[in-house]
Amino acid sequence: MKQIDLMESAHLKKEIPELKVGDTICVYVKIKEEDKVRIQAFEGTLIAKRGKGPKATFTMRKVSYGEGLERTFLLHSPSIDRIEVVRKGKARRAKLYYLREKVGKKSKVAQKLEKAQSKTKKV
Repeated sequence: MKQIDLMESAHLKKEIPELKVGDTICVYVKIKEEDKVRIQAFEGTLIAKRGKGPKATFTMRKVSYGEGLERTFLLHSPSIDRIEVVRKGKARRAKLYYLREKVGKKSKVAQKLEKAQSKTKKV
């Protein structure tokens, strides 16, 4: 088992931001068209995460022109150029599949507000 773990760890990505369900993230995917490679952005809400190690996946959802799109990505895939967290979401569940039935503003996830740390000392 140790040899398998060593081989798998060689293919893991080093710089992955902390992803939580409910976050709005932007995934930059490499798309090969004939002889050239371009990068396409896919921005949406993270609705599910599963697995660990090289088999870890996450599912994103976005609404484009009134049509809901869901896409599942391998976290450590070589076709993913980079992942950026656009805004933090506030979710109380591990899977947000209920967003599939929601339309309009009800399909939004509440934003998680960061607490500002005060730099002054209380005496």
